[in-house]
Amino acid sequence: MLLLPLIKVPKVNEINIAEQNIAIAKSQLQELKQQKNAGVLSDDDYQQQRQELELSLADDLAVTKVVEATQTQGRWLMPVLCLAIPAFSLLLYSRIGDFQALEPTPEMLAQPKATPSAEDINRMVAKLAERMKTDPDNAEGWYMLGKSYKYLQQFPKAADAYAHAYQLLGERSDVMLEYAEVLALANHEQFSGKPAELVLNVLAREPDNVSALWFGGVVKAQAGQVPEAIKLWQKLYDLLPKDSEAQQQVKAMLASVNATPGAGTSEPVPPKESKVASEIHLSVAIAAELKTKVSANDTVFIYAQAVSGPKMPLAVVRKTAAELPIQVVLSDALAMSPMYKLSMFPDVKLIARVSKTGNAVSAPGDLIGTIESVSSQDSSPHSLLINSVVK
Repeated sequence: MLLLPLIKVPKVNEINIAEQNIAIAKSQLQELKQQKNAGVLSDDDYQQQRQELELSLADDLAVTKVVEATQTQGRWLMPVLCLAIPAFSLLLYSRIGDFQALEPTPEMLAQPKATPSAEDINRMVAKLAERMKTDPDNAEGWYMLGKSYKYLQQFPKAADAYAHAYQLLGERSDVMLEYAEVLALANHEQFSGKPAELVLNVLAREPDNVSALWFGGVVKAQAGQVPEAIKLWQKLYDLLPKDSEAQQQVKAMLASVNATPGAGTSEPVPPKESKVASEIHLSVAIAAELKTKVSANDTVFIYAQAVSGPKMPLAVVRKTAAELPIQVVLSDALAMSPMYKLSMFPDVKLIARVSKTGNAVSAPGDLIGTIESVSSQDSSPHSLLINSVVK
């Protein structure tokens, strides 16, 4: 396409342009002489128009020479373009192209994965962590790293990343609440201390922040201030979309502490404990076929959950795999919060889980065993076998 204008030869009339212009000029000069002889033009007018005719002819002859010259001008570009364009194209493709795409490998033709694998995620998070070492003032980078570690349930690392983000971003509510959450998760879900300080700070500035209301209720409950916790959750219940999943969860929470959902400003009723202390005697062992999958130092969580109600452990014991098989007693004395005790719930689910990472939250690869429903007042011994793998 670039060479076409250079190759194309302009059309030229068979009669020479210069000769044609001279012939026209001679004809016009003859007419001027006839007008002079007939007395139409004076001598002065005749001389003036003759000079104009000569100047016009001179201009026409100059243009004709330029046209003749341009018919061959630029032909030297043809070989240069023939060499330069392919050479430049190959150089550019070598920089940004992929020669392997000419013969794609089976891996290139394979469909991409719908979601990244755990190894891919760990690799990406590790790269982000390395980058933050060289860019420590990147606040959003620290925030993203905190989210990533939280997703991987590496809560101490998440707390460290959020601490950097909090220091750089200041009192931004979303950062403060997520920082508080991972601090609590790294400390067996306890919000006392720094997590409580962060949550209550946000709640003081944003009293209708739904996340702050939820965590604020937990803070108050763990501090033994149950009526204050119920007030916060009651307000949260009223703010959430009607019949949404989140509202139903809050409803279950309020029901578990004998509060009335949607009661507005009515005085909340404190939770009632059973007059009979709850104790569950439990022996825990691991199936023979799974023994090769555990190490002596793996953490074992043994706990009870309400069958109907919040999923926070009502009583929890922490052991190591080396201690299995083991006998434990779950009771109100092992409650994580004063408002969540065995004696407050009639039926509970018993769980024993071997954690490879030591995290309180279940993760793929953990080993687990359950007893789906036991009365919290049943003091007879129960046997629980760890016999499956968390997918």
